[in-house]
Amino acid sequence: MENEIRKYALQNAVEHGGKADEKSVLGKILASNPSLKNSIKDLIPIIKKIVEEVNNMDQERQKSELIEIFPEALEKKKVVEKKALPDLPDVKGEVVMRLAPSPSGPLHIGHSRMAILNDEYVKRYGGRLILRIEDTNPLNVENYAYDMIKDDLNYLEVKIHEIVIQSDRFDLYYKYAKNLIEMGKAYITLCDEKEWRKLKIARKPCPDRDADASIHLERWDNMLSGKYDDREAVYVVKTDLNHPNPAIRDWAAFRIIRKAIHPRIGQKYIVYPLMNFSVAIDDHELGLTHVLRGKDHLNNTYRQIYIFDYFNWKKPVYIHYGKVKIEGSILKTSIIKKGIRDGTFKGWDDVRLGTLLAIKKRGIDPQAIRKYWVDAGIKDVDIIFSWENLYSYNRTIVDGRTKRYFFVWNPNKLSVSSDIELKSKAPLHPSHQELGFREYQLGKNFNIYISDSDYNNLKNNEMIRLKDLGNFEFENNSLKFLNNDLSLVKKLKIIHWVPENSVKCIVEMPDGNIVNGLAEPKILKIKNELVQFERFGFVNVFVSDFVNGYYAHG
Repeated sequence: MENEIRKYALQNAVEHGGKADEKSVLGKILASNPSLKNSIKDLIPIIKKIVEEVNNMDQERQKSELIEIFPEALEKKKVVEKKALPDLPDVKGEVVMRLAPSPSGPLHIGHSRMAILNDEYVKRYGGRLILRIEDTNPLNVENYAYDMIKDDLNYLEVKIHEIVIQSDRFDLYYKYAKNLIEMGKAYITLCDEKEWRKLKIARKPCPDRDADASIHLERWDNMLSGKYDDREAVYVVKTDLNHPNPAIRDWAAFRIIRKAIHPRIGQKYIVYPLMNFSVAIDDHELGLTHVLRGKDHLNNTYRQIYIFDYFNWKKPVYIHYGKVKIEGSILKTSIIKKGIRDGTFKGWDDVRLGTLLAIKKRGIDPQAIRKYWVDAGIKDVDIIFSWENLYSYNRTIVDGRTKRYFFVWNPNKLSVSSDIELKSKAPLHPSHQELGFREYQLGKNFNIYISDSDYNNLKNNEMIRLKDLGNFEFENNSLKFLNNDLSLVKKLKIIHWVPENSVKCIVEMPDGNIVNGLAEPKILKIKNELVQFERFGFVNVFVSDFVNGYYAHG
């Protein structure tokens, strides 16, 4: 009975931050053996004593002992809490949605929200998802980013039905721009930019606003033919100068950029549409039914609605979710580009970054990212992104399939002696023995390595247990084999180790620090995959003559 109590105490402690609860342990005992209800008074002091012993252990030892003797106790009952996104409003016929990244670089964790939520809805309704690459700012477009974005979406398992690139559609934008001038809904201003803004804030028109459409059409032709310099002429969409929000009053829709060389179209055009104009035209032309975006785009939505109303187009349903604040990672493209140029970052997949390339490199399963954003939903409240929650989702997904190996960091050598031939046999997964074992024939006299944290805490004549090997006594910087009595495990310090022929292993941490150590030699049999280094964490390893790993999480 004491062994059963200890199992439940260890399990409860591991699941609750290292502290077992006496009542919870009692409940488990009674649930497994209801006949003991008449012996509660006798059980309570035993449970109290064992829970106290367990709670005095550090968390690593609690988990090690639980894995050593009762690995099945780690199998938790899965509580399925079904969280679903709300239905889209006003669904009539085929649902068409879009992703609209700018190719200034690859996608990061914040972009994944937009991609996954749109993908979820399109899959639910059997609709179409369009990838529209918005590359009409030639000053912030990178040629390599087009393919990177597609690769990032493949990693997220987002299905794209059509790809549209805005730099292929300038003639379409020009056509509608001319139409608006003819309708009296747009004008070309030659006013000083600062003066134009002052007048707008004061709810007053600039002198150009009410000129005849023929004048603006001529100026439009002059813009296209290169007769104006940068900022000398700007195309403006008319709105309501008395609108309570100054940001919605007349807004710029085209600008001249003469010296830029666009990576796809070179200098074919010098008049570039701004985002609100090209987005409104494309949302109509592509037949979008629903637009899902952050509420930081509310002003953009109000601006774009003017275009729909002027052309009497049916508007898509706009849904705005709350803003997300992502702390603890570098996301800003300009900072990353500078860091790559000056050698601060190794590339877009540097594990210190919040790019999807970096997250993939660390071994985060895309389904963990998907579950995170689906559970976060599309409410309009602002949220703070939790890396720990993402790691928890990932841990749940990968734990059952991830092979276990020993890894010792900052290794220290110890000699081992035994009167009998020793061998080690450890499961690749404590709960899935069908995955196989790692076996090492060690002999009677051999060397091992342990981490410096374990080595520095050893005391002469102390009895310890080497995980999956046996019980030993430490004396004069060596270990003497005593026995393999598993009943002693609960009293002994459990130490992870690797044999002398282990492999050099370098693990790069998310903060950029490097952990050097040794991984057991059997790891060379795997290909590149996520593993769990026991007592260290989940690591995405790339195996060659040595092991290069990237830390995912604990």
